[in-house]
Amino acid sequence: MKALFTNTALVLLGLGTLLSSCSKRQQSQKTGLTYNDRTNGGYLRFKQAHPTPGPGLVPIEGGTFVLGGSADQDVTYDYNNVRRRVTVPSFYMDETEVSNQDWLDYLHWINITFPEDGELYYNALPDTLVWRKPLSYNEPYVDNYLRHPAFQDYPVVGVSWDQAQDYCVWRTDRTNENILREKGIMTTWKDATKGGGAGAGGGQTRNAQGAATAGTTAQANGKQPFNTDIYLNGQITGAGVDGKNRPVDLSKGGKARRPVRMEDGILKQGYRLPSEAEWEYAALSLAGNTEFENINDGKVYPWNGLGVRSPNRKTRGLILANFKRGAGDNAGVGGGLNDKADITAPVRSYEPNDFGLYNMAGNVNEWVADTYRQTSFEEVEDFNPFRGNEFTTKRLADPTKGLYAKDKYGRPIKDPARSNKKLKYSDMIAQQNAANNAAAAGTIPSTGATQPAGNNAPTTPNTIKYSGRAYNPDFRGENDSVNTVLYGTTTLVNDHSKIFKGGSWNDLAYWMNPAARRFMDEDESSAEVGFRCAMTMVGAPEIHPEGKPHLPVKKARKYSAKQ
Repeated sequence: MKALFTNTALVLLGLGTLLSSCSKRQQSQKTGLTYNDRTNGGYLRFKQAHPTPGPGLVPIEGGTFVLGGSADQDVTYDYNNVRRRVTVPSFYMDETEVSNQDWLDYLHWINITFPEDGELYYNALPDTLVWRKPLSYNEPYVDNYLRHPAFQDYPVVGVSWDQAQDYCVWRTDRTNENILREKGIMTTWKDATKGGGAGAGGGQTRNAQGAATAGTTAQANGKQPFNTDIYLNGQITGAGVDGKNRPVDLSKGGKARRPVRMEDGILKQGYRLPSEAEWEYAALSLAGNTEFENINDGKVYPWNGLGVRSPNRKTRGLILANFKRGAGDNAGVGGGLNDKADITAPVRSYEPNDFGLYNMAGNVNEWVADTYRQTSFEEVEDFNPFRGNEFTTKRLADPTKGLYAKDKYGRPIKDPARSNKKLKYSDMIAQQNAANNAAAAGTIPSTGATQPAGNNAPTTPNTIKYSGRAYNPDFRGENDSVNTVLYGTTTLVNDHSKIFKGGSWNDLAYWMNPAARRFMDEDESSAEVGFRCAMTMVGAPEIHPEGKPHLPVKKARKYSAKQ
């Protein structure tokens, strides 16, 4: 009986301790104010943790590596990839290349959302004519490669760098909209479909030739599709949009609900193209060869060894990627195909590298975000190197209320940045009003696209107020002297030249080296170039801290005003 009493007391004591610890809310370390308390204004503090990656992504733990270091020879004599040590921060990357099915999802969304906008649909179509060759019978690929079910898991090709960028924006918005609807923060898909809301799965559709059929759409009902920036700015809310599970607004005593904010940590960072440094780092995947900060073995390809065939007993002799072994040999001998592919192969083919990424060598080359320069190694930052910045500012339709101006697709309109620092409030209001007046007068574009300044751009709108010097928001050509006037005459390199990497089904093994780099204009496409997306990781860079030594850190002391 005594033992039973003792056990009961211990249970009650533990339960009381648990409830007591739950009731002690966190405090501000600098003011002593209690967080998440509806009685003091509702100061918020959320659990600090790694956000989960968006759909399709895997985490890539960053670190230092030698950019260009895996290239053992310069067979093209371009002298465009001299070795330099850099640091890449942790990020997320697509496990596979973007497939034909992924792109058809994109086209379908345009069908049901903007069926009357033939220009938008046409501009999103890949150029299937990239398969045509003067002396090859590739017409079946022109007709079938994108849409036939047999190719649905193959990488999409014929996509320009500009189209890949548009897909990244679309994918971000659809992922975040789905999160909000699945959680009931916005109206669920089922309820939105009943209401005929834009992007709810209902609406007009377009047949294979692009003709619209009847239904309710964003154009028809006057609603615009979900956009992450517009939502976070509080411009997508109200009846028919708000779900039942919106967060409680503690600043209003917990009696009202509000839209999700960035601070909630619910929405994903934007999908984007990886930088060249990120792509090369992820392809090399040296993490699998590292112990105690020592790299035991370098790599020439995304796998170990100098060869392109598997050394493992069960798969010995099989080629590890999809590439052209030699002139006229895209597949091998019938009955013993060397890489089991003639053109592209499904995106989930061959063995993944040590980061879990498929086809980082061969299959299709992949667009990266960087603008090409032969001498990029001469002007490079140690941390997160990238060339291609075009700084922009979201235009405010109502500067005093902070409302973003939207284009006809519901996206924020972005103008070239006009300052290199945060302006005074009065200067910001004046600048935004000037931008709106200029847009109304038709002197700057209002399509939502950025306006590159270039070396010869007018400097009046971008003049820094106090110094009188011109501010150029276009840093793609930073620290070089490329003359756009000579483009096509003495050089094929300009600010629209974008890098692709990785080698393809129609390339020799040399181009599968992660350091190899080539370029095309951003509006061009090829049957040998596709892409995959990346996403920035926020917070601590260590992916798996468990089981690793860490220096002890004391928790902040609790403050009491009653002391």
